[in-house]
Amino acid sequence: MEEERETLLTISNQKSKSNYWIINTLESTTYSWIFIGQSNPWKAALSWLIFFIFSIGLPILSHIVYQCNECDNSHQRPFDLIVQLSLSACSAISFVNLSSFARKYGLRRFLFLDKLPDVSVKVRDGYSDQLHRSMNLLCAFIIPCFLADTVYKIWWFSSGANQIPYISNIYISHTIACTLLLCSWLYRTSLFFLVCVLFKLTCSLQILRFHDFAKVFEKQSDVGSILREHLAIRRTLRIISHRFRSFILSTLVVVTASQFASLLVTTKTGSLVNISTAGELALCSVTLVSGLCICLHSAAKVTHKAQSVTSLGTKWHTCATIDSFDDVGLTEDTPVANISDPVNYHFNAHMDSDMDEEEEDELDNTKMGPIYRDTISYQKRQALATYFENSRSGITVFGVMLDRTSLRMIFAVEMSLTLWLLKKTVNFS
Repeated sequence: MEEERETLLTISNQKSKSNYWIINTLESTTYSWIFIGQSNPWKAALSWLIFFIFSIGLPILSHIVYQCNECDNSHQRPFDLIVQLSLSACSAISFVNLSSFARKYGLRRFLFLDKLPDVSVKVRDGYSDQLHRSMNLLCAFIIPCFLADTVYKIWWFSSGANQIPYISNIYISHTIACTLLLCSWLYRTSLFFLVCVLFKLTCSLQILRFHDFAKVFEKQSDVGSILREHLAIRRTLRIISHRFRSFILSTLVVVTASQFASLLVTTKTGSLVNISTAGELALCSVTLVSGLCICLHSAAKVTHKAQSVTSLGTKWHTCATIDSFDDVGLTEDTPVANISDPVNYHFNAHMDSDMDEEEEDELDNTKMGPIYRDTISYQKRQALATYFENSRSGITVFGVMLDRTSLRMIFAVEMSLTLWLLKKTVNFS
């Protein structure tokens, strides 16, 4: 069993299109010291040193040296403080959480790769594909942002060369400064998006497990096995919530403060706002909001799937109960269903006739399945349905469920604060 577990964790499986080589790359000596080097004190010290250089040292030095208050209107940086503070704060939150994850669990255990031998082959293959998609998503966000910031900084240093401070040789000085600032931007955005994508990946595994769990209602199953599987998934969701709750809450606070500070300074009377002065601020806002949306969307999606499983279990109990009393009036004895001849409900034909099968959610549909009422008594089904109704599972942040209702509440609060701030800063004549 242990040999099989190690094989699944370290060797790519061609049949399942395994993409675990990405994890091997992140854990290799070539890259681990950059983000997650916590295996020994030297790697940990090197990781922290790189973090302080690119997330704290360079941004502070850049803001002091290249404030450029004497430059022309196109090369002034009135919003640089907000940009540097926002990116550095989010990267600090991400680095602290990522270092804690690597030190306590290790990347494989943190991503639940050690649990894959206990799940079905379908879930295992799906998780492998989700891992590859998550890495593509990470590149899809980082590369465009980095290219946009590269174009901006090259233009800023090249067009304002005589106005921007330099040491000794103007070309060498500006080239080195531009390269270091781009590395700082890439490092901070990569850290932030990496943690966001890892959270999305762990949520994707639970969604796959929910889809696989829903199949138990279509076959003969024991109530005890159903309950144990659901309790295992709920426990995993609690673990994910506990690990990421501080990251999600801190990110929400920092991004909200950053956006309101940006709104305040850009709507202030006399503020110089154009593509050259506010372009980097806009890029920073897009980066932070995109990462936050990835986290909130993933949390709401897995919570919705958990609630769909609850409704599916209730529907299964209802269908079994109705079917049990279909023939009560015909005989005096309690009818027994024929397992080999599943009931074909006549209202299935027209109930979903206008639904697109590709758009229908497997966990939230109106189709009726085969009922095995003789294998599970009414009392057991009722107990299981009551458990589903009273067990709210999903991603939580300090007890607050991150579902669609919570997202609407967050949006309403943010919109209210935005409108209040606009009322205080924008005057219409």
